[in-house]
Amino acid sequence: MRIEETALGSVLVITPDVYRDSRGAFLETWNLRVMAEAGLPSTWVQDNFSLSKKNVLRGIHYQIGQPQGKLVRVTHGAAFDVAVDLRRSSATCGKHIAVELDGESGRTLWIPAGFGHAFLALTEVVGFAYKVTDYYSPASERTIVWNDPDLAIAWPVGEKEAIVSAKDQKGAPFREAQVFA
Repeated sequence: MRIEETALGSVLVITPDVYRDSRGAFLETWNLRVMAEAGLPSTWVQDNFSLSKKNVLRGIHYQIGQPQGKLVRVTHGAAFDVAVDLRRSSATCGKHIAVELDGESGRTLWIPAGFGHAFLALTEVVGFAYKVTDYYSPASERTIVWNDPDLAIAWPVGEKEAIVSAKDQKGAPFREAQVFA
């Protein structure tokens, strides 16, 4: 298992060793010892799973009152995954990283609390699994509009093709969003 820092430092890309043979493939998705050595949490309070069809774009989501760290991976299909630094005190506040995650490679992304998260389904069906460090809190949930010009995320889909929920379309602009200290 390889763990790599991204341009946002505390956001990590985790690439497992994948063992393939004529029967299929095997990979480790979680190893407490390896993850603890990398500084990841060892306690998760909730596992979530979503299915999305091609061009569904979810996010940019975060929880201000009960911030969640997220360990995200694609179980099948492929997604364009984005983490946005929302920590006002950070030198990288307002910056983002984008990583393609897919079921074949098993790549995983660690997104600590203090970051927003979004993804775009790139294939016909995408299974998206994630572990979180705190419970879902509807009262704490916030959304930044996915196509905010200040964030300048280079989504690989046009605005007309993106399938975005009504709630996500009403996300706040980054300049007006409630962010972390």
